[in-house]
Parts: sequence; structure tokens; C-alpha cells
Amino acid sequence: MHITSKLPEIETTIFTIMSALANEHKALNLSQGFPNYPSSQKLNDLVTNAMNNGCNQYAPMAGNLDLRLAIANKYQLLYKSTYHPEKEITVTAGATQAIYTIISAFIRPKDEVIIFKPAYDCYQPAVEVNGGIIIPMQLSAPNYKINWEEVASKISSKTKMIIINSPHNPSGTIWSKADMQVLEKLTKNTNIIVLSDEVYEHIVFDNERHQSVCLFSDLKQRSFITASFGKTFHNTGWKIGYCCAPEELMLEFRKVHQFNVFSVNHPAQKGIADFMQDANTYLNLNEFFQHKRDLFLNLISESRFEFKPSKGTYFQVLDYSNITNEHDVDFAKRLTKDYKIAAIPLSVFNEKGKDDKVLRFCFAKTEDTLIKAAEILNNI
Repeated sequence: MHITSKLPEIETTIFTIMSALANEHKALNLSQGFPNYPSSQKLNDLVTNAMNNGCNQYAPMAGNLDLRLAIANKYQLLYKSTYHPEKEITVTAGATQAIYTIISAFIRPKDEVIIFKPAYDCYQPAVEVNGGIIIPMQLSAPNYKINWEEVASKISSKTKMIIINSPHNPSGTIWSKADMQVLEKLTKNTNIIVLSDEVYEHIVFDNERHQSVCLFSDLKQRSFITASFGKTFHNTGWKIGYCCAPEELMLEFRKVHQFNVFSVNHPAQKGIADFMQDANTYLNLNEFFQHKRDLFLNLISESRFEFKPSKGTYFQVLDYSNITNEHDVDFAKRLTKDYKIAAIPLSVFNEKGKDDKVLRFCFAKTEDTLIKAAEILNNI
């Protein structure tokens, strides 16, 4: 039987490779982006209560209504922005599913999609499997600033979608208000859909404000927001996320969503809805993660690595050009094998494997883990 792959270039992800290598060599795993500490016991108990009180059958296709109401209240509280809980919010099996479903609902063969690289690795395959064409915008370390003149030159009648991500994984940078205003101006009076990946919206540092697309009226009318409770509540394995969009966009999203997922884990949805009644469950994350970032950077301040402090997410990019000229994939593997610490090389997210000699480390770890990691890095 001859099979022609729809994704012939796709191989095992770098996350799987580095985590497997970390396990094999018993290395500290700062590669994959997940906490190594538990989620809230209160939240766990609320999910258990939901199970014990009957939330064990299918949730509504769009999600548990209590949860959609909690999400709507959050947008009103944080951004003074309104999303209708019945028509404009859908609960998903994580943000990645939301992203894939958005792309599947709107991208047809030969449609062009602009993405900014380094880009999270689920964007491009989702476009390509639907026959779309990626138009990459390469950003460079250490600032990862956007050249808006270049972006403008790439927009054409074929441009169907622009995918943005702030706070940005893997670089740890954030988009400014000025960036969002330029994007709003470039897309005004077009049919371009903006997919805004905002899974780290609650993890922004140094008194900066997250610039959500919902803060910009014209952008909001053409945009999807995707978000993740796994990132917010330290339980990535639950795979619960959601998306928000104007009704006419969400209608098309749900046409696809109902057939590739239909609905997601009901007791987890209900437990999260009850947990969110206290807004402090998500309002204090900036301080929580900034403490971890500052601890990690203070601990490695005497190392040979160079860095600009992360402005958001729970990732820190470290420049190793003072240590070696090795390709970042090779150096990441050697660190794991020889020094027992695992990180993610950024070239795998870049156009044509551009190698800036930087690695991404996750600091969503216990203080003990961060201290051990710093001891290793300081000796390299």
C-alpha cells in the first residue's frame, strides 16, 4: 500500500526528543513547558465534587455554561471587553485543538497565512494539512522585534489569516500596544482573520500589561483568542482550553468543533468554573512566576550564558555563544547527556533552521529544581 503523506516534512517533535533524552540520561528537564509542582488542591477537590454530583456525561458542545460565564466575567474584569457566553465562547480540548479547529474552519488550499518565527510548532502543520501556504516572518534574537514594513509587503489578496502569539513562546517577549495598533491598521477593511494565541496572558512581568486583541475594537471583530487553563492553573495534562470570537466567526468554528471534538471533559470544566469564582486564582500569576524568573536569573547571573529577562511566559532564552559555536540542537543534546540538564533549541522553530545560538529553559519549576539547574549552568 502506497501512502502519500499530507505532512511529509513532519518528524518527531523536539519536545518529545528532548524529554526522552532527559529521561534516558536522568537529566533535569527544563525543556517541555509544564510545571513540576501540583495544581491547587482546592481545584482538584472541586473537580472531584463535580464528578460526585453528576457531571459525568457530555457537556454541551460549546462547553459547560457555568465555565463560559466565568470566562465572560474574566474578560469583563480584565479588559472591559464583552464576549457572549452562549454565542462567542467555546471550551476546547486545550488551546492546540482550538488553533487547529480555527485553521481548519477557514483555511482553504492556496490561502496564505502569515506567521512570526520562531513559532510554536503546531501552527505550520495545521495550515499545511489544510492546503494553506505559510508566509513566514523571521524574528531575530535577542529582541525578536517585528519589521512591520516587511509584514505590510507580504499582505496580499491571498492573505487569509495572520497568527500572532503574545506573550510569545519560545522567545519570552511580548507585543506592545504600538504593535497591536499597527496590526489593526494593516488588517482594517480586509477579510483577514487574526488568530491570537494568548495562552500566557496571565504571565506578564515587570508591570507590563498584556495587549489582548480584545482591547482593540477593529481587531476584536476579526480575531479569535485562544487560551489555556492548563497554563493558568498548573495542570497541562487536563487539556482544557477555550476560544473567544465574534458570533459570525464562532459559528464557523463550531461547525468543525462539533465533529472533531464535540465536547471536552465535563467535571474538569465544572471544577474550573467553580474555582474561577475567586478571581485571585488567576490574577496573582504574574507575581508568582516573576519570582521564579528572578530567582532563576539571579542564580545564573555569574554563568557564561547571556540573556535578556523574559517579559512573559514561563520560559527564559539563554544565549550560549560565549561557550561554544555548536549548532543549538547539538549543544542541547550535549547538555542533556554530559551535564544532565535539558533545554529546547530555538532553531527548530525558525525559518530554514536559523541558528541564533540560544536555548529555551522552562522556569515553571520548584525552587529546588531551579537551584539545581543553576548549579549545573554555572559550571558550563
